[in-house]
Amino acid sequence: MAALAVLFGGPSPEHDISILTGLQVARILANAGEDVTGLYWSKSGDWHQVPASLEAGDFVDGPPRASVPFRLVIGSGGGFAEDKRKLRHVPIDVAVNCCHGGPGEDGALQAALDLAGVTYTGPSAAAAALAMDKAATHAIGLACGLAVADQALLGADQAVDFDGPYIVKPRFGGSSIGIEVVDDLATAEALFASSRHLRDGAVIERHLTGWVDLNVAARAFPEPELSAIERPLRKPDGSIFTYAEKYLSGSAAGMEHAPRELPAQLPPGVEAAIRHAGLTLVAAARIRGVARIDFLWDGADGVVFNEINSIPGAMALHLWEAGGETKLATVRRLVDEARARPARVWSSAGADGTALRSAGAIAAKLS
Repeated sequence: MAALAVLFGGPSPEHDISILTGLQVARILANAGEDVTGLYWSKSGDWHQVPASLEAGDFVDGPPRASVPFRLVIGSGGGFAEDKRKLRHVPIDVAVNCCHGGPGEDGALQAALDLAGVTYTGPSAAAAALAMDKAATHAIGLACGLAVADQALLGADQAVDFDGPYIVKPRFGGSSIGIEVVDDLATAEALFASSRHLRDGAVIERHLTGWVDLNVAARAFPEPELSAIERPLRKPDGSIFTYAEKYLSGSAAGMEHAPRELPAQLPPGVEAAIRHAGLTLVAAARIRGVARIDFLWDGADGVVFNEINSIPGAMALHLWEAGGETKLATVRRLVDEARARPARVWSSAGADGTALRSAGAIAAKLS
């Protein structure tokens, strides 16, 4: 097994985009002479070792023929193992996490890797869960004194005390999937009751009509740093790009090929506000790896923090390239950070049995 393993796929609506990101990162490392393999996480939640040289089409029907079943083993002596009658554990120096959305980006995979003793790139379990929760990141923005859009929780008996039109978003989601713009609160509530993308929770925000998106990549290693700021260009009618339009349109699909202004031409005060907010969030949200922080701008002096994407599509490589950094340098920075912050270790210090020896009978506690 290779010293570096690239993890991609997963039981998530962003499964296919994660494959594209993972194959790009694996190819970047392999072309640089690194010893790297792919670990594909299927839609059913099973792991498979795959060659780093595969193409996207090899995954259309699920695990490729060249794949080898693997298992992620939790506990003492845990890690990735070849799934045979007798598990054969294989050493991994660093797992490069390219899983978008769902359990790959919401802290579930990170927690499993922690319990298995695997060193990985990207956010910790806590930071991943935080970034995926749009209500929590909104609250962090408020606590840090940043400007944010009006927001409320749908289905939580929380009053919506701001006027429409509204934008309704899955509370726990890492892409444009499930996001809808509606004119009134009744439509938002009907959408909340019917959309499968909102069943785990939803937030409703004031739709800032006419405002434009601004994105910046952020990292904390070896010191807090932000990329060039980009302005994704909207459709001619001014509407937002859907998930399909972002990622599934043409042979060069993907946000790295979408129309944009990079670097964005901004008033000095707006750029300064974004850079202040970005660096503030690097610390407050405990950003690790490469994250993309999204803002909204009114075209004049108003700018608000929108959300954090803790494992962005294609790892936001194009944003660092705009500043002269190669894709390989960005990926190696991820690996170097993971090596500098080894696998998490828990301690049971203090659990010395005193409470157990003095507890008495459980039946007595229930009487």
